[in-house]
Amino acid sequence: MSDFLKISRDGDVAIVTIDNPPVNALSFHVREPLMQALVSLRDDPSVAAIVIACAGRTFVAGADITEFGKPVQQPDLRALIATLETIAKPTVAAIHGTALGGGLELALGCHFRVADVGAKLGLPEVKLGLLPGGGGTVRLPRLVGAVKALRMIVSGTPIGADEAYAAGLVDAVFHGDLTAHAVNFAREIARKGGPFTPVRDRDDELKETDLAAFDAEAALLAKKARGLEAPVACAQAVRNAVTLPFDEALAAERALFVTLVASDQSRAQRHLFFAEREAAKSSAKDIVKRRIARVGVIGAGTMGGGIAMAFANGGYPVTLLETSHEALQRGLGTIEKNYAVSVTRGSLTEDAKRDRLAQFKGSTDYADLADCDLIVEAVFEDMAVKKEVFGKLDAVAKPGAILATNTSYLDINEVAASMSRPQDVLGLHFFSPANVMKLLEIVRADKTAPDALATVVDMARRIGKVAVVVGVCHGFVGNRMLAARGSESEALLLEGATPSQIDQAFTDFGWPMGPFQMGDLAGLDIGWRNRKARGLTAVIADTLCEQGRFGQKTGRGFYLYEAGARTPVADPEVEALIRAKAAEKGIAARAIGAEEIIERTVYPMINEGAKILEEGIAARASDIDLVWVNGYGFPIGKGGPMFWAGLEGAAKIIERLEYWHQRTAKDVFKPAPLLRRMAETGSWEGSASN
Repeated sequence: MSDFLKISRDGDVAIVTIDNPPVNALSFHVREPLMQALVSLRDDPSVAAIVIACAGRTFVAGADITEFGKPVQQPDLRALIATLETIAKPTVAAIHGTALGGGLELALGCHFRVADVGAKLGLPEVKLGLLPGGGGTVRLPRLVGAVKALRMIVSGTPIGADEAYAAGLVDAVFHGDLTAHAVNFAREIARKGGPFTPVRDRDDELKETDLAAFDAEAALLAKKARGLEAPVACAQAVRNAVTLPFDEALAAERALFVTLVASDQSRAQRHLFFAEREAAKSSAKDIVKRRIARVGVIGAGTMGGGIAMAFANGGYPVTLLETSHEALQRGLGTIEKNYAVSVTRGSLTEDAKRDRLAQFKGSTDYADLADCDLIVEAVFEDMAVKKEVFGKLDAVAKPGAILATNTSYLDINEVAASMSRPQDVLGLHFFSPANVMKLLEIVRADKTAPDALATVVDMARRIGKVAVVVGVCHGFVGNRMLAARGSESEALLLEGATPSQIDQAFTDFGWPMGPFQMGDLAGLDIGWRNRKARGLTAVIADTLCEQGRFGQKTGRGFYLYEAGARTPVADPEVEALIRAKAAEKGIAARAIGAEEIIERTVYPMINEGAKILEEGIAARASDIDLVWVNGYGFPIGKGGPMFWAGLEGAAKIIERLEYWHQRTAKDVFKPAPLLRRMAETGSWEGSASN
């Protein structure tokens, strides 16, 4: 009956097939014919049962997110589900691939749900700063119970078909031809006769709810949300399903949805969703990508081992190279321990652990890298050492192999220039722990071949990374902006702020932790070593390092960590050191508020982001946001630094930067031309890359 919807018959069972590639989103051009089909089949006496299925690789994987914030075209999803619930004959959703968001809500409107064994079901709206707006918070608890529904909706994490069956979300799980199984299921159900009770009218599970236990679980989940509004609203909506009549709970869900969809937090999270899609697109669609069958990793330390695990987790066989047998065995042993921890936590099975470990081949001979299609070096952050490694790779790597350096700061053009094949060289800046952190900065050198770049962008997706292509400069995008953010840290200390006051301002802003707690966690010696290599100093941090205070690993840094604890405790000795150094410089202590701390740390970071855009180091402002949210803990509810700058107001940021530039004469406060243009136009467009 349309290009996006087909109706077929198997005897007295009608099969409605949605075909709206790539993910069968419930766009208006799907909803309109689907409503017509449901009404027609409802009123057709020759139809004994209705199966709703989908063509392609998945069931409906959600609403059409591009319609959010726009006037709703009827019929909307809620009207579709309400119509489904008027059908007296059995309705069956046949779920394969993923039933997510509006897709699962549509399935909840059916009397029954059957699933392919590999299907995933979930309500992930919370990840967009929203809650399910089509009745998901009210219907799901009626099938799986309030606490199970709470966990599913607040986490947004899909569950598998077997778990869904055990929870009561699906009525059968099938192998093989799902549509045929669904038709047989529907026919048998129809033969047995009704009445068939819609999910909305089932409340047995709700009667069993222990509200005190529910509220305790909701409070725990809200604490984990760290200031995000959507998880709290999701919990309230599920609670309403327990305490209010169905229609009142449904209306309350809608009111919460309308509030959230208009909020800055949801706008920020939807911005990040589209940013990730945009960053994943290859700018060279017609380029034939290189084949990556085996990956080599040089260095089996913390970073190299994590990188090797990331590739093995993505299904790539890995050759792991070290300089000695002892170092190699130590690295492989750490990898095995990491997988063993995953097994203990239940996130990995013993069989999966065995399969992952089978992907590794250890070696101390560069010649064993000759069959690798991609080789990543993860050795010491020193240009001479990097060039030595790449010289050896030049001799053994096969033609066309992509050669990548994992560096945080170094000039990849210089590394590439030392080789006979600079077109094969690029940077892959992983973040530690590399097997966990999602961000991957892919650094495009001047002579990097387009097919090499496109190949690693695709590879990054396979290993579950959020990949952002960046250009060559000191620190690339993330660490260059981090340097700008931290440029005033010591000045703030010397002028009167304590480490805990600064860290508190950061956590109140929404960061998971402040810069001094983060420095202690990472190890203060890392920054110390980097500063010495560049001829830089940091009077407080350098003095702490000279005293052997490297952070958590030594039990002392900017904070004290008593008896191996991870909780930081303010250290009077550090505060005395700060005041002594301030006195040496003739700086009198004064009260410094949280607003000033943000102005002197986050504002310069945004200013540096504008310079990065002007120089074409990043292609889009949204790429910078992805780097900071996925690699550095910028609050997801603020959408990244460049998005938040729009919320904060570029004019306000410029005014305060000019104020601090006048007071300090520091370049970090000198407003970038693009930031000024953004204040005038409200857009980051106009950078060198645009």
